[in-house]
Amino acid sequence: MADFERTTQRFGFLLLPNFALMSFASATEPLRAANLLTGRSLYAIGLLSQGGRSVQSSGGIDIACEDVAAAGAEFHTVFVCAGGDPGNWVETDRLLSPLRRLSRIGVRLGAISSGAYVLAAAGLLENRDFTIHWEHAPLLREAFPDLEPRQARYVIDGDRITCGGGVAPLDMMHALIAERMGTQFAGRVSDWYLHTAIADPSDPQRGAAAERFGTQNSMLLTALAKMEATIENPLDRAAMAHFLSISPRHLDRLFSQHLNTGFGDTYRRIRLDHARRLIEQSPLSIAEIAFATGFSSAAHFSQVFKCHYGRRPSSLRGPRSGE
Repeated sequence: MADFERTTQRFGFLLLPNFALMSFASATEPLRAANLLTGRSLYAIGLLSQGGRSVQSSGGIDIACEDVAAAGAEFHTVFVCAGGDPGNWVETDRLLSPLRRLSRIGVRLGAISSGAYVLAAAGLLENRDFTIHWEHAPLLREAFPDLEPRQARYVIDGDRITCGGGVAPLDMMHALIAERMGTQFAGRVSDWYLHTAIADPSDPQRGAAAERFGTQNSMLLTALAKMEATIENPLDRAAMAHFLSISPRHLDRLFSQHLNTGFGDTYRRIRLDHARRLIEQSPLSIAEIAFATGFSSAAHFSQVFKCHYGRRPSSLRGPRSGE
C-alpha cells in the first residue's frame, strides 16, 4: 500500500445557514464511497460552523457542527458550503478570520454553491480563477467589482477549489479523488452513484440560451445575450438594432415572431429578474439595486417592479438571517 493511501485526508465543510443540501451531499458522499470501496479510511469529514452551533440546511435538516475557530492544520481542505443570502453571513469577522487563518497555515480552501462569496469577502480570491453558482454571480460582481467569476462547473486553481453547486460537486470530487487515487479508482466511485458522464470543469452551469428562451434564431439569441450583458446600462431599441446591423422594425419582428412578446418587455423582464435576485440575496439598498439594473430612480423601479410582480421590492425583504 502506498504511503499516501495510508494517510487519512480530513475534509472540512463549513456550513452556513440554509446551505444547499444537494450540493453538500454531492461533495461528501463520494468521499464516503471511496472509503467503502477500499475498506480504508482514505477520507474523514469534519462539519464546521461559526461558533460551533448546529446549522439548518435548505431542506430543514439540522446538522451538528464543531467551531470553525478551533479548526487547524489537521484539515487537508475546508469547503465553505452556502446557499441563499451569502452576504448576510460576512458582516462580522467571526466567520472570515478563521478562514484567513486556515489559509495562512496552508489549508486548501474551497467553496460550493455561493460559498465563493464568503471567500471573496475574506479577501481569499484575489488574483484567483474561480466560479460561483450562476444565480449568485451578479451579487458577487456588485459586491466585489474587481472579481470576475467564471461560469464553469468547478475551478481548481492551486489551493483554491470552487464549485457551482447542485450536482457539479460530483464532477469536482471525481477530479479530487483522481488527483490522489488515479482516474480508474475515481471512475469506480462515480459508477457507485450511476454518475457515468463526467462533465468537463469548464462545461456551462446553465442550459444554453436557446433552451432558456425557447428559440433557435441566431440573431435573436445574440440580442438576448447582449441584453443579459447590459443590464446596468440597457441599450435602447435603435442601439440594439444598430448592434445587430438590422432595422428597428426587423428587431421588433424577431421578438414578436419568435418570443411572442416585444423587445422592451423582454429586456424589462430580464432586468427585473436580475433585480429580484439582488433584492433577495444582497445587502444592497433598493436604490442601489434600481441603478444596478438600469432604472433612473428608486421610485420608478418600485413602480415597474410592482406592475410586473404585483408587490413592492421592499416586500421581498424579510428579517435577515443571522440577525
